Amino acid sequence: MPLTSPKEMFAKAYAGGYAIGAFNVNNMEIIQGIMSAAMQERSAVILQVSAGARKYAGQGYIVKLVEAALAESPDVPCVLHLDHGASFELCKDCIDGGFTSVMIDGSHLPFEENIAVTRKVADYAHERGVWVEAELGKLAGVEEHVSSAEHVYTDPDEAVEFVERSGCDSLAIAIGTSHGAYKFKGEARLDFERLEAIGKKLPGYPLVLHGASSVPQEFVDMCNAFGGNVGGARGVPEDMLRQAAGMAVCKINVDTDIRLALTASIRQYLSEHPEAFDPRSYLKPAREAVKNMVAHKIRNVMGSGNSF
Repeated sequence: MPLTSPKEMFAKAYAGGYAIGAFNVNNMEIIQGIMSAAMQERSAVILQVSAGARKYAGQGYIVKLVEAALAESPDVPCVLHLDHGASFELCKDCIDGGFTSVMIDGSHLPFEENIAVTRKVADYAHERGVWVEAELGKLAGVEEHVSSAEHVYTDPDEAVEFVERSGCDSLAIAIGTSHGAYKFKGEARLDFERLEAIGKKLPGYPLVLHGASSVPQEFVDMCNAFGGNVGGARGVPEDMLRQAAGMAVCKINVDTDIRLALTASIRQYLSEHPEAFDPRSYLKPAREAVKNMVAHKIRNVMGSGNSF
């Protein structure tokens, strides 16, 4: 199966009360782990590429790795998505390079400027059959070049106007999640009333949650037990994410959890096998850790298993 658009998978997710997992990819092992989990759980999946991943691996390498993964797992409905596109030019380059979905992130801009840049991307993308995600509101925290010191929650009325005028196909909203591994100092809380209000004002419209890693303590502890220093990391409780997936949220982003699983596995292996220097020896269990993490997310957070 070739790369697909999110359109059909989001329509099924909305009707079925589940979300599609959007997992950030950086290298071959991560892509293999995600696709293996998707095949095992029979779930549609979104492979998303940040600007940092694009710079690290190269867009051409990532596209070819994804093509290889699809050749091995042709039954898996799969989207290749640009995460946090910072400009029209970056989005255009990914659209021209074969991506089937792009995010233009104008959330840091004034409302009218955010609409204008999103409209420009949408016009170019839609002529080529490519899906466009946008963002309204701000998430606190840091992820690569995306950072904000404060939350700016999404206003439901502004969301309606933004979608109508910008032409975006899905909208990332701010209801209390945040980027990075350090999400909550006190009690975790998501604004489900706000999510419900936006969903009612935009019936049938797919919403997106960024900053939605759960930061499992087992992997934080494993990193720290084998020489790491990941102190105080806390994520979004998985039951909250599952609740959001049962509402209007059709796409949930996961990045930090994959990084933690991969790194914890590598730290453990190298600590227990100090003589090892063959990358295959520690990347093989790391790939398996990614697979298990993603399979867990599909089953217990997204609810998207057996969707194809």
